[in-house]
Amino acid sequence: LWTIALAAFVIAGLYFTRELLIPLALAALLTFLIAPLVTWFERGIGRIAGVLLAVALIFSFIGVVGWMLTRQLVDLANKLPDYKVNIEAKLHAFDQPKGGSLNKFSETVEELKKELPGGKASSAPVVIQKVGKPESAVISPPEPAAPAMPVQVVETSKGNPLELLKAIMAPLLGPLGTAALVLILVIFMLLKREDLRSRFIRLIGQGRISATARAMEDAGDRVSRYLRMQLMVNVIFGCSIAVGLYFIGVPNAILWGAFGTILRFIPYVGPWIATTIPTAIALAVSPGWTMPLLTIALFIVIELVIANVVEPFLYGKHTGISSIALIVAAVFWTWLWGPIGLMLSTPLTVCLVVMGRHVPRLSFLSTLLSDEEALTPAQECYHRLLIDGLDEASALAETYVKENSLTALYDAILIPVITATEMDHRREALDAGQRATVEQGVRDIIEDFGNRPAPESKLGADRLVAEQTPSLLPALDCQLCCLPARAERDEIAGAMLTQLLQASGAQAENASARLTTGELIELAGSAKVDVACISVVAPSTIIHARYLATKLRARFPNLKIVIGLWGATENLTEAAQRLRDSGANEVVTTLADAVVQIAKLAPRLSEEMMPAPIPADDAERLAALTALNLLDSEAEPLFDRITAKLARIFDVEIVLVSLVDRERQFFKSQAGLPDDIAAAREAPRSISICGHTVAQNDLLVVEDIARDRRFANNPLLRGRGLRFYAGAPLHAPNGQPIGTLCLLDTKPRQMSEREKSLLLEYAADITDEISRRQSARRDVAV
Repeated sequence: LWTIALAAFVIAGLYFTRELLIPLALAALLTFLIAPLVTWFERGIGRIAGVLLAVALIFSFIGVVGWMLTRQLVDLANKLPDYKVNIEAKLHAFDQPKGGSLNKFSETVEELKKELPGGKASSAPVVIQKVGKPESAVISPPEPAAPAMPVQVVETSKGNPLELLKAIMAPLLGPLGTAALVLILVIFMLLKREDLRSRFIRLIGQGRISATARAMEDAGDRVSRYLRMQLMVNVIFGCSIAVGLYFIGVPNAILWGAFGTILRFIPYVGPWIATTIPTAIALAVSPGWTMPLLTIALFIVIELVIANVVEPFLYGKHTGISSIALIVAAVFWTWLWGPIGLMLSTPLTVCLVVMGRHVPRLSFLSTLLSDEEALTPAQECYHRLLIDGLDEASALAETYVKENSLTALYDAILIPVITATEMDHRREALDAGQRATVEQGVRDIIEDFGNRPAPESKLGADRLVAEQTPSLLPALDCQLCCLPARAERDEIAGAMLTQLLQASGAQAENASARLTTGELIELAGSAKVDVACISVVAPSTIIHARYLATKLRARFPNLKIVIGLWGATENLTEAAQRLRDSGANEVVTTLADAVVQIAKLAPRLSEEMMPAPIPADDAERLAALTALNLLDSEAEPLFDRITAKLARIFDVEIVLVSLVDRERQFFKSQAGLPDDIAAAREAPRSISICGHTVAQNDLLVVEDIARDRRFANNPLLRGRGLRFYAGAPLHAPNGQPIGTLCLLDTKPRQMSEREKSLLLEYAADITDEISRRQSARRDVAV
């Protein structure tokens, strides 16, 4: 009741003091509009001269424009009689045809009106028979004579000049007085604007000087920018209308352009009011209908272009008011102050929104009127999961990821959702079933994004983090594990982090919240975890994280421990220090920071590659290879056809028949090798993967070279961007491995069992061909 009474008092005060407040509001808006010009003049000629010059220029411009418009109006008034014939033709075009339905309806109504009591019913016809004429000659009675008009003597003011002056000036005194008052107020507001600002801050600041100053600066900036941009937009509108009407042929086009500029300051209805008079003039001027239709189309097209293209481009930052609030404000201020209130509705509403944004007790004004989202994305997602269902929440998540990133979705939306769910459950605002529904919805969203390719981030912060994050790809052998501190909500956050780590190329596992502390420690030991991240989501406390971190540090002294206090904002410094004292290496609050810190803590692969081992019987193997006379021999079409065919069958870039010598590997045949290596036809044995195949004398498949500790830093492979290798050994007739048939590609890939068998079959065919040739040479020698 107190709020209603206060609102009624404020509205009544605004209404009954409108004669005072309207000039003040107009003067304030003009002050905002002229202030930048006055500031520019002050730098050269001082405060007083600058104010007077700026005001003189503005009002002189208004006077010149008014004089020009008056001349245009006089010219139009002189031309109107010339259009009488066209006007009558247009009016006759709307005449109803004789016997039409509307014509009959009108006649019926007129007849019924005459029959009503007090109506003028027609008298019965009088039958008059003349000599020599039939009796059927009928004439209507004559119209009754009009009653005499009373004569009244009225004393004119011809001999009283004061009365005549009073009759002429009375309607003008009100607007002229208001204009004079506004002019005086504008001058003094411009002269004393810093003093007025200081007094206003002192009056309403109540000790909150910084907040009040920011509010005034924000309001002044928004209102001033809005007025300048609106003036520019309206001038563009008026000029476009004037040019268009000139080419259409409507007389006095400049008058209607200026008329449109002025009326467009009235929101919503102003442009369409400005349309009526030019359209009426076009109807009067044109003998046909083309000119008025073109006039209406001109106004519609220009207004649509201005509203949808020019205004968004020029305004830049919007006024901060929602479209519905603008309409309601226009209705309210029009009801309160009339047409002036309609013109002032947007600037006044901007001031109310700014006050609501900076004054806590008036925050409801910002909620009701501003164009900011009523709910944060996290609150909206929570609401949708609770009320609308998973589909609506998933749609929100997809939209957010398109504009931000997956990491931002988890940090800014899903973690706050599970925190809010638990808090509401503890306050008994949610039952267990509702909490389970929301948590399962969050799990489903995480799983859904986990099955898709990682979306490209739209946030510069994410790209900066990616640049500063060491690559996780070489750390495949590093085991990462997310351990929940206590509850299922901690496990859900751990699932988010696990997914992000896996997307970065790391091996990560998320432990279940159903495991006890002892079971979590045993899991970390059995998996040989290198980095453990303890997940904590409020209202879980750091006590649980400290206990688990202490146990892990005691059991695994070399383990790297990261504790994630997801979404925490209070007492972070103290909490982080206590957790580090308990054994944590790093304490983070966001998933993005967690990925960075885990990447830094993860053990790095050795800078040196793993050379191929030398078999114990390597001397016998080299002797068998030398006996085949294949080294340093010319390329042969048979082998070249095989390598080219395999490149097409397996869809890989490179296929080799490689022979591994003592210090080198010789390429007997190749398809797809870079030109420099193909020309050399050999490479060092120490950096060859084929040396590993020969050493183990079995099929070797490396699905991703960059993630294999043995080959990640191989300069030959890394320099050429090679990521996949599959090699089958080739054998001499005595069974010694002498080389390989191998496939290489620049993309990681998996190899099916059928493909492995096919590669081994082709390797066996090449081995048979080598054995056949050796047998043939022996037969020739014999």
